[in-house]
Order: sequence, then structure tokens, then C-alpha cells
Amino acid sequence: MNFISTLVAILALLWLFANLKRSRPDGELVKDVPHYRTLMGYIMPTRSESIVFFDLLVDAEPLLAYLEEAREKLSANVTHCLVAAAAISLSENPRMNRFVVGRRLYQRRGRFITFSMKRKKLDSKAKLAAVKLEMLPGETFADLVSRINAQIGRERSGEKTFADKEFDLFMKLPRAILVRAVGFFRWLDYHNLLPGSFIATDGMYTSLFLVNLGSLDMGSVYHHLWEWGTCSAFLAIGAMEDRALVEDGKVVVGKVLPVRGTYDERVDDGLTARAGLESFRGVLENPFERLGCLAEDGSDRRPLDGCLP
Repeated sequence: MNFISTLVAILALLWLFANLKRSRPDGELVKDVPHYRTLMGYIMPTRSESIVFFDLLVDAEPLLAYLEEAREKLSANVTHCLVAAAAISLSENPRMNRFVVGRRLYQRRGRFITFSMKRKKLDSKAKLAAVKLEMLPGETFADLVSRINAQIGRERSGEKTFADKEFDLFMKLPRAILVRAVGFFRWLDYHNLLPGSFIATDGMYTSLFLVNLGSLDMGSVYHHLWEWGTCSAFLAIGAMEDRALVEDGKVVVGKVLPVRGTYDERVDDGLTARAGLESFRGVLENPFERLGCLAEDGSDRRPLDGCLP
């Protein structure tokens, strides 16, 4: 009887610890949250029912002009510019870099962007890979391009990545065990007990997920937010289109990038999401000023986490 009583007491203490633990390796608890926003986590406990959708059209003409030089000098393409624009947007709008876990709101430590890419460049049927990168303080666009290209090279080398090995391990488990294993990891995450090493390597624990569907000759879509992980925003960019634009009161035909965003409203209101999208568009429509790194003397190299020039 004493053994059973002791076991019950230990389990009760563990349950109490799990429910009171507020610290996480990837985020800091946001204090002084308005009551109505705290209640959102109880009224809308999942991301699927908390989604807000946004549409955005980006004038692509300045970006195309910039890429004429950047492709040769930096080996940059549209995807590099999209990742950089997202990095700047998160820096200028830090409230977008938040997430909800266990019905609590956290400010993420660091800025992370996950983007998808084809494993084989010229194979239209190649599998997609998710690349997660932390945005480094003081990094310029040229620095980011080099890091992305190095990561893409590793993904296309044929060697198994950490994620590949992780998937292989999970797929060897019987279905009944896999269901319970996923449930156990969700429980650990909900109670802030998931190890930081697991979070650091998982592409779903990210500030923003971005996909350039234009590289697959696809239009833009409204993408869901995963219940797994802590991704609070998703940007899907479609192929460039010819659209009617108004310039100086006249209608002209120009190239545009269609962008569709998905945002977890529990993180903050729609005004924050709109501000983030406007920052994103502002970078892409003014790449010479915001991205730079084309001048021979290096005078236009500026950090992606800096303020407006």
C-alpha cells in the first residue's frame, strides 16, 4: 500500500510540474497578454480554426531588373529574394515571430525560415525537401545567398539528411506504435518538455514557412498551417503573371507575383499580419535599396535585420 501511495504521489507531482512549466528552449512567455487574446487559445485551441487568409500582389518588374545583375554576381534567384524579404519582414515586425503552445503565447528566440525545394533541380517529379535556416544577426543578402546555396548543395548531394534518417526511423515503427509515439511527442510539446535538440532540427518549428510555387510553374494557393510544430505563418508565392496595373493614372500591363498568406490569428491581430506582408512586398518592390550587394565597392551591403535604409 505504501508503494502505491508513493507512486501516486510521484505521478501527481509530475503532473503538477508538467502543467506549471512555462519555459521553453525556443521561446519566451509573453506577459501582459490581453485577456481576450488569452481566451482565444481556449476558444480556438488549434491552428486550423484560427487561420486568417491574405492576398497580396507584388509588382515584379523591379525584382526582375535586380535579378538580371544578382544572378550573375551573387548566383541568386527568386527564392533567395523571397527568403530575404521574409527575414526582413520578421525583423521589422517582431510580433509576427510568435507562436501558441499549450494555450500560451510565446515570443520566439531567433528568426527561422523554412522553405521547400526540389531535391533534383531538373527533375519535375523530384521529391521536395524542407530547408530550415536561422536568420543570423548582421547577415547581408550576399551572405544569405551563399548559405542557402550551400544548404541546397547538401540537400541535392544524395546524402541522407537528419530529417531523412528521422523519417526512416519512424516509418519502421508499426502503425499502432507510431500513432502513440506522435501523440507522446505532442504531449511533451504541449507541456514544454520537448528537448531543444528535437525542436532545432524540425522544419515545422519555424517562424515562417515559404514555398515558391512559381519554380514549379504553379499558381499560388492558400496553404494550411500544421498542428505539428510552431509555424504561425505560411507564404505561398505563385508563378509570375501578366496583370493590369495602374501607373500615374493609366492602366498598363506588367509582371506581378501573386502571394497568398496564412496566419494564426491567436498570435496577434490581422493588422500585424498586414504590416508583415507590406514589409515583404516593400523589399521585393525595392530590391536595389533593400537587398543591395551589387556595388563593386560594397557600399550597398546592409544587414537583413536592420531598419529601413
